[in-house]
Amino acid sequence: MNIKKFVMALAVLLLPAVASAQKFALIDMEFVLKNIPAYERANEQLNQVSKKWQAEVDALSTEAQTMYKNYQNEVVFLSQEQKKERQDAIMEKEKAAAELKRKYFGPDGELFKKRASLMTPIQDEIYNAVKDIADLRGYQLVVDRASNAGIIFGSPKIDISNEVLQKLGYSY
Repeated sequence: MNIKKFVMALAVLLLPAVASAQKFALIDMEFVLKNIPAYERANEQLNQVSKKWQAEVDALSTEAQTMYKNYQNEVVFLSQEQKKERQDAIMEKEKAAAELKRKYFGPDGELFKKRASLMTPIQDEIYNAVKDIADLRGYQLVVDRASNAGIIFGSPKIDISNEVLQKLGYSY
């Protein structure tokens, strides 16, 4: 019994020392990104190119729909060969629209590549600033308070968002 009490007392005494040795900080990435003009410009550029590409996909889809409606209106007047030609043309147009959509918006599509090319340099710059601040202040962990990480409370005293922006050369 004495050993158990000794170990418990030792644990109670050492716990604050271990806990205080850990240094944590919070960052609000939404706040940081909103205050970086390059991020806003990149988002606007992505929105514009996305709208342009979506219009191209929509145009092909609309063409396919129009071809199908015309086919339905004329089907009674068409020979079997003409029906098959029209059906094939409609399917080709629908296939072209689907392929274009995949090319632009698929998992490895042009929008994904464009987003990576625009956002990666900004993210790398932020990461390096956070790393520098963490190294300077001795933080073992920096958590994004804007993500769904399950943070119930974070003291503003350990939020380094403004410091990251200053390190990046932006005023807030």
